[in-house]
Amino acid sequence: MHHPSSPFPRSRSRGAVLIIALLVAAFIALVLGSYINLNLSTARLANRSYCADAAFNLAEAGAEEALWSFNQAAAGSSSAWEGWRQSGSAAWQKFGGFDLTPNTTGWVKVYVDNNDLQSGLPPKIVTQASVDPYGDAPVTKMLEITLQRRSPFAGGLVAKRYVSFQGTNTSVDSWDSNPDHNPATPAAPYSYSVRKDGGSVASTSVQNTAVQINQAHVWGYVATGGAPPQVGHEGSVRGASTPADVQIDPARISTDFNAAFPPVATPTDGTLLAPITTSMTLGFSGMTTRWRCPRVSLSDDDTLTIQGDVTLIITAAPGHRAIAITGRAGIVIPAGASLTLYVAGDVLIAGQGLANANAAPVSCLLWGTNQTEDGQKLQLAGKGALKVALYAPVGEVTINGNGDMMGSVVADTITLTGNAAFHYDESLGVYGVNMPYGVAKWRELTTAAARQPYASVFAGW
Repeated sequence: MHHPSSPFPRSRSRGAVLIIALLVAAFIALVLGSYINLNLSTARLANRSYCADAAFNLAEAGAEEALWSFNQAAAGSSSAWEGWRQSGSAAWQKFGGFDLTPNTTGWVKVYVDNNDLQSGLPPKIVTQASVDPYGDAPVTKMLEITLQRRSPFAGGLVAKRYVSFQGTNTSVDSWDSNPDHNPATPAAPYSYSVRKDGGSVASTSVQNTAVQINQAHVWGYVATGGAPPQVGHEGSVRGASTPADVQIDPARISTDFNAAFPPVATPTDGTLLAPITTSMTLGFSGMTTRWRCPRVSLSDDDTLTIQGDVTLIITAAPGHRAIAITGRAGIVIPAGASLTLYVAGDVLIAGQGLANANAAPVSCLLWGTNQTEDGQKLQLAGKGALKVALYAPVGEVTINGNGDMMGSVVADTITLTGNAAFHYDESLGVYGVNMPYGVAKWRELTTAAARQPYASVFAGW
């Protein structure tokens, strides 16, 4: 007998399908919701990232505005700080109205703590930038930048091709002959008690021979254009914070150094003199004088004594001997006097050398004006302390002797063949009248503690 099938199994099957369909729909909705939320979060993060980059760019642009004003002031412009509010030596200005997108605006506040160019103190620029996206919290960035005058003597031993130490006990360190940044006070002489770890050795070359420390001891920094320096098993590169058991401190070595070596022109003025070949006194106490002569050639017991502020332009042609000091001869610079030399020819200073009684090496400047590559040879030696700032961008400089050399040397190549101790005078880093400013230190202020000292500076404007 046939019985009709029951309808209940079919109903249960349809219910199961409906439940599965609802679950699938719910899953799809969940996935779509998560995907949409992910897209929204990604878009928001991308927008925040864009705003952060824009704020950083505004902070840098504000710093560039302040740097521009500094260099305009250094060039003598009376309108350098036009538009800035000032109080004492501080200056500040807000640059606003930046429409970055239809719904995003930005501004930057710039504060300068010292725009007095005569103070001698390194000025500092602090910028605070904000980008305000519509419907979201502002994004802020802060930068702190310390400036210093660009100087041809910004380093101790600086060469285009190489610096090579060939002595067995040579050392490099630094001190500051003008620690109070006041040229009216007496210069501070070098001594071990004022020794600092800022003795810099650098070359722009990318070759392995760029800086050959060998067995020398550098109490400071070493920089090259690419390859690491060559340091012997007895040599060292260290600083005050270097652990005692570390011979070569990697924190004091860099391989991205670059520098410009602009030429120096030979001046065309000066009272004409015959060649200086015997003992004489040049200049007058308390006076500034300028002289020019074909050459200086002293031997035996001859001395050239400088009085007052003397500039001597030596006109010997490149490839010829411009200065030759041999035997017991020497150039004497008494305390209070100063000498500036312009030389295109070769230089040999031996004998008693440059007897400079002043504490500051800036009292003896030697400018190599030759502009032909490998076209000038300068040999410095002598007894006692040699205090000089030497700039010869195409010069091959050789330093002999076992005494002390104080100052700065900038050249094409620098070779130290004796066991002399070289002391860089950090005050030379700001040498130069009306020299433009450059960035000495730069950092982003990312923490509340780092920003706190400037909270009151940026409040209310």
